[in-house]
Amino acid sequence: MFSMISLVDALQGLGAALGAGIAAIAAGFGIGKIGSSAMEAIARQPEAAGDIRSNMIVIAALVEGVALFAVIVCVLALFL
Repeated sequence: MFSMISLVDALQGLGAALGAGIAAIAAGFGIGKIGSSAMEAIARQPEAAGDIRSNMIVIAALVEGVALFAVIVCVLALFL
């Protein structure tokens, strides 16, 4: 029979894995949306391509940083 400790450990691992997966999927979706919007903006105003591209890279880096923090929180929840 399962002990309560092994059930809690299993649920903790499942929660950490789901949290990390959702964070990665959401970051991919967000960066894709940023890229899509930037390409539309460049198509509308080609003369502003440099500014739009640099802003896109900064925002994509911020989204990726938030996703990294989310994965780290999930790993910490798994081991602590």
